[in-house]
Amino acid sequence: MDALCSSGEIGSKFWDSNLSVYTDNPDLTPCFQNSLLAWTPCIYLWVALPCYLFYLKHHSQGYIILSHLSRLKTALGVLLWCVSWADLFYSFHGLIHGRAPAPVFFVTPLVVGITMCPLALPAQLLATLLIQYERLRGVQSSGVLIIFWFLCVICAIIPFRSKILSAIAEGKISDPFRFATFYIYFALVLCALIMSCFREKSPLFSQGNDDPNPCPEASAGFLSCLFFWWFTKLAILGYRQPLEEQDLWSLNSDDTSQIVVQRLLEAWQKQKKQVTGPKASATFGKKGPLEDEALLGSPPKSREPSFLRAMLTAFTSSLIISGCFKLIQDLLNFVNPQLLSVLIRFISNTEAPTWWGFLLAGLMFMSSMMQTLILHQYYHCIFVTALRLRTAIIGIIYRKALVITSSVRRKSTVGEMVNLMSVDAQRFMDLFPFLHLIWSAPLQIILAIYFLWQILGPSVLAGVALMVLLIPFNSAVAVKMRALQVEQMKLKDSRIKVMSEILGGIKVLKLYAWEPSFLELVEGIRQSELQVTLITLGVYVCVDPNNVLDAEKAFVSVSLFNILKNPLNYLPLLISNLTQTSVSLKRIQNFLNQDELDPQCVERKNISPGYAITIHRGTFTWAQDLPPTLHSLDMQVLKGALVAVVGPVGCGKSSLVSALLGEMEKLEGMVCVKGSVAYVPQQAWIQNCTLQENVLFGRALDPKRYQRALETCALLADLEMLPGGDQTEIGEKGINLSGGQRQRISLARAVYSDADVFLLDDPLSAVDSHVAKHIFDQVIGPQGVLAGKTRVLVTHGISFLPQTDAIIVLADGKVSEMGHYSALLQHDGSFANFLHNYVPDEDQKSLEALEGADGMLLMDDTFSTSTVMTDNSVYDIQRQLMRQTSALSSEGEGQGRPALRRHLSQSEEVAKVTKETGVLIQEEKAETGTVKLNVFLDYAKAVGLWTTVAICLLYAGQSAASIGANIWLSNWANEATMDEKQNNTSQRLGVYAALGILQGVLVMLSAFTMVVGSIQAARLLHETLLHNKMRSPQSFFDTTPSGRILNRFSKDIHVIDEALAPTILMLLNSFYSSISTLVVIIASTPLFSVVILPLVVFYIFVQRFYVATSRQLKRLESVSRSPIYSHFSETVTGSSVIRAYHRSQDFKALSDSKVDSNQKSCYPYIASNRWLGIHVEFVGNCVVLFAALFAVIGRSSLNPGLVGLSVSYALEVTTVLNWMIRMISDLESNIVAVERVKDYSRTETEAPWVIEGSRPPKDWPLKGEVKFQNYSVRYRPGLDLVLRNLTLHVRGGEKVGIVGRTGAGKSSMTLSLFRILEAAEGEILIDGLNVANIGLHDLRSQLTIIPQDPILFSGTLRMNLDPFNHYSEEDIWKALELSHLHTFVRTQPAGLDFQCSEGGENLSVGQRQLVCLARALLRKSRILVLDEATAAIDLETDDLIQATIRTQFENCTVLTIAHRLNTIMDYTRILVLDKGIIAEFDSPTNLIAAGGIFYGMAKDAGLA
Repeated sequence: MDALCSSGEIGSKFWDSNLSVYTDNPDLTPCFQNSLLAWTPCIYLWVALPCYLFYLKHHSQGYIILSHLSRLKTALGVLLWCVSWADLFYSFHGLIHGRAPAPVFFVTPLVVGITMCPLALPAQLLATLLIQYERLRGVQSSGVLIIFWFLCVICAIIPFRSKILSAIAEGKISDPFRFATFYIYFALVLCALIMSCFREKSPLFSQGNDDPNPCPEASAGFLSCLFFWWFTKLAILGYRQPLEEQDLWSLNSDDTSQIVVQRLLEAWQKQKKQVTGPKASATFGKKGPLEDEALLGSPPKSREPSFLRAMLTAFTSSLIISGCFKLIQDLLNFVNPQLLSVLIRFISNTEAPTWWGFLLAGLMFMSSMMQTLILHQYYHCIFVTALRLRTAIIGIIYRKALVITSSVRRKSTVGEMVNLMSVDAQRFMDLFPFLHLIWSAPLQIILAIYFLWQILGPSVLAGVALMVLLIPFNSAVAVKMRALQVEQMKLKDSRIKVMSEILGGIKVLKLYAWEPSFLELVEGIRQSELQVTLITLGVYVCVDPNNVLDAEKAFVSVSLFNILKNPLNYLPLLISNLTQTSVSLKRIQNFLNQDELDPQCVERKNISPGYAITIHRGTFTWAQDLPPTLHSLDMQVLKGALVAVVGPVGCGKSSLVSALLGEMEKLEGMVCVKGSVAYVPQQAWIQNCTLQENVLFGRALDPKRYQRALETCALLADLEMLPGGDQTEIGEKGINLSGGQRQRISLARAVYSDADVFLLDDPLSAVDSHVAKHIFDQVIGPQGVLAGKTRVLVTHGISFLPQTDAIIVLADGKVSEMGHYSALLQHDGSFANFLHNYVPDEDQKSLEALEGADGMLLMDDTFSTSTVMTDNSVYDIQRQLMRQTSALSSEGEGQGRPALRRHLSQSEEVAKVTKETGVLIQEEKAETGTVKLNVFLDYAKAVGLWTTVAICLLYAGQSAASIGANIWLSNWANEATMDEKQNNTSQRLGVYAALGILQGVLVMLSAFTMVVGSIQAARLLHETLLHNKMRSPQSFFDTTPSGRILNRFSKDIHVIDEALAPTILMLLNSFYSSISTLVVIIASTPLFSVVILPLVVFYIFVQRFYVATSRQLKRLESVSRSPIYSHFSETVTGSSVIRAYHRSQDFKALSDSKVDSNQKSCYPYIASNRWLGIHVEFVGNCVVLFAALFAVIGRSSLNPGLVGLSVSYALEVTTVLNWMIRMISDLESNIVAVERVKDYSRTETEAPWVIEGSRPPKDWPLKGEVKFQNYSVRYRPGLDLVLRNLTLHVRGGEKVGIVGRTGAGKSSMTLSLFRILEAAEGEILIDGLNVANIGLHDLRSQLTIIPQDPILFSGTLRMNLDPFNHYSEEDIWKALELSHLHTFVRTQPAGLDFQCSEGGENLSVGQRQLVCLARALLRKSRILVLDEATAAIDLETDDLIQATIRTQFENCTVLTIAHRLNTIMDYTRILVLDKGIIAEFDSPTNLIAAGGIFYGMAKDAGLA
């Protein structure tokens, strides 16, 4: 280098230490200034250019029009280029005129000029390369150029000073031309730097142009992105007012589900293709019983697709970029300790020039700032990637759930699938920020040990040995934790599954007074779960090596040890997260590898001419491990035919429909269905949206076709009664509709679809006889709107059979007969025998008369317009093997009462608003403002107040021990400097070790106390929530989406169990560390107290802005999370309907939009953390700067030990301050879970279960006498009365039928009897005792109901019949025999221990109704309420059941809500209700003779 400068005008060396270092007035040599210093920016640009051009080529944002700013930047570049070339020509000019300039004067202008060239001249060689190329690629702000101009300015500052000092020293300017060109150059690069900080306008046709609220990050300038200033506007808005959903930005396109899910899906498909064997993914799904081994990592027998590989493939680029940031940050981490050692040497050396100290302080500040900026770019990159990963996992699970087979669904409940979506996907998101520690931690440890070796030599090996010894211990702990995690997740799944079922069948639990049994079940599972959580958290606290290693500080320098401590502190966290996530990975992978429905199972194109449906030798099963349900089926259905499918309960009628839909597993044979399909399931599936949306089901509105669908399905009368007409919102699972209304909407959906083939699975079962006749005539029958379409109608009724084209008779899964009605009668087979038994007069006239009398034995028109007791909706769906996360009950009072299920608000005003708008379930409202102090107090009380105080005191003690140890170390170090030797080493070491051990013990004690306290709080909070929910009135469940309740039991309880305790521990740790730091620095350099106040003010200012915004973002995120799970459970329950109508794509898009809505609050939350980090770490970096500056200023009075202590603490404070605000915010965010759980633990409860001072006699009721006296009731305050001044007397042993048109109040009357509804006025007396004066369980346990919808719970058959084990086995078998179930149960290997799956879906609907009858027979109470529940039962069994009821309940009072009048014609009296009042009440004979309402109904049914 010297050769470049040695000749000519400069004649200087390249480097001169005396001029640059060892002087009070430093400067660089002219040669250095004109060579390396001038070349540095150019070298940077040429190195960065290839990568940058490659990036631009592949990332076009659109086109930016040529602006004034762009022209100005170009002009500056041209001028700079001119200045550089002027310098070069001046050197040539000197050469020509005999002067010999140094070679550097030729090289530098050439290098600079060529570098400026691509920036400035748009028309020449490389001119278009950067500014113009960036403009064409839509770059609004160029980071590459800002850094270049910044380097130019920095490198020009030194010559700027040198030239002025030189001119002053010499008294003249030696080279006026170069002097002038340099200052022109400096002014131009300064202007160029300022100009480059301004951003260009948005590109044309970019995404933001048509977005009302685009994310500002996309158009932010380079500096704004670097410092996260683009977030400031939202932080200010969040500080001024609570943020709302409309304040949130739209997602960047790269973060949307549409892009992200597809990317992971493609990677997963690629993985599946790579697996050897065509059925690899299918066969993996059948591991059920071996789940434990699979999860615990036992080797799989055949290779399976790796979900881990798929994720890494999908997100490789983000991981590489974040890895680069992490590497730079890790290396920068070691700069400050080196600078600190130089600073300590500087303090020791009194002769060193003062500017060294100021330079070191400045370098430490610059190094810290660089670290801060790069660290937060790394965090932003990795957290956004984690967010994308969570989005992708949710999307891929949703898509998988749409195609899994019924056998898989039997194993995976919705509770488990929701856990995959919430807990497991979240675990991946939590792990990602730690992922790079896998290589980063070892790198930091190696570098720290290397530098420690430089300082301490071989003695550092003691510490290394300890770490090596800890590795096997940590590994053993990790294995144990993994096993615990598997167990914990299984228990969590079980608890959520049971809760889901409880919510689904809550009305049945209330009616049977079974809550205590299920309460006990959940609490048992919860107890085991908490035991596992306690062990897991306890193990986690034990393995934290921080506790062990603190005592080793005596052998290392403090700052390097702090760096070494960080990766070691994070390692247990990494091990714990890796452990949890590996469990989650196995679970997700296991689920994704399960069997899928075969889309080719049903042939859609090739079919025999003239036929719409054919099955050739078809054998079908619900699961590979179960025997076939349908055997060797052969059937053909002509195009346009109406075919009825009949047969006894459990013969496979619904299975046949499922087989035609491709829902069953085909073992052999061929199924062909020609054209599009519409499907009406046996129990209707209704979405949580408006009635119109339910009917249209994603199709465009055709007003004529829509009107026709409503008219033919008898929905027009309902629309008049619904508060918002067809815009009325239907509640989750149709809770504000009666069974009949739901079924008719389901049918209207099919009619509107205008499909080619209609598969109707008993659609007339839920409607009254006159409605059934209307629907058959107008829709299904030969004259209906579907005439000419192919219709397959499953039914138990016989009245419409003569009008069908063909009848298929099924028995034991086989077609026993097939043919036309008359042909089958003549054939004299089982169908003819059955018909003869039920139609005694066999001549054709009678049979034809039957056709007209639509009601005689009309299909099970049971569920009728009133839905009475139980939750149709769940079981609507479970027939199709669909699962619910939860279910709401429908008190349904039919068409007249649709608006009665409303929101939680009890106020009259809200009730009225609801009534007017037709909105049923209002959006969940997020709390706003600061988390109230009483929420923290609630948690502190749950932990235990003394426990809380003890934790704080223990932490204060450990901080004091830590400060003491460090001051002791400082004095020890100073002793060495003063005495040159240390005489009392053993004493010094002993005290230091004692302080270290004390600190470790106190940390362990405080952590253990916290863990025990948090488990106690988790138990208490869950218990309170569970007990309150079990005691909540039915109206609460009707108006609250199940996803919302389940969210409390899953996500919020998970946060309370696992996240709150570590957050509080880290907050206490960082709080006491910050206090310790300030104490130490002020004690060392009292001058520091001057800057404390402004720094603290700035810190609090930033903290206030941040916490207000981040807290609200977290709340919005919680609120937007529930709809994801609600929609998911809704989808799973209706998946067969969705598939039948080919609506899977639309539902995927809907799910994606709900996930994106959730991500809209997650993304700014991530950005808020980065914004906070940058600003808070700036405070920390200022602490470093001032600690170093004041050490330099006061070096005469300070010793090196104190300076080392003060600055090493300052270096640590940056992270601690940031971490403290993060933990304050995390605590506020996580404590929201406590707030949400407490909210639902304080909702209004129903009356006490037992009132000790007012219990009825043990043998009550003796007679079964029921009196309603002036009784009125409404569903909730503010709503209209549904029963008005009801007064009637039912004598003991009487049989009373209750009838009435839709909305008459039939259901309300039975609900009132059980006190599901409480009286508005009047009273109900049973045997003279006012039911309002006794406990609910005392009342309900003495009444029996056979509900309309059969609700079963997963568990044994015995548990479903007798959850309290009150009855002997003999009693149970007798009840089964009387309910005609004993044959079925005896054929099961497990007998009474036969396992019912969730919702009892491994039994047919008919069998489930027989189980409900068996329950009633077991209870044998004096009062029986029958909501005639024989809809899904064939006529023969129905006849037997009616006989059983008449004999077994002969002496009981029987109240029957009748939908089929023939079953109550022999009753003592009939009660006719109309609009909530008694219209008629007399014997059936008298009422028919009177010719009133009952006569009209009997006439409709062909009975009068």
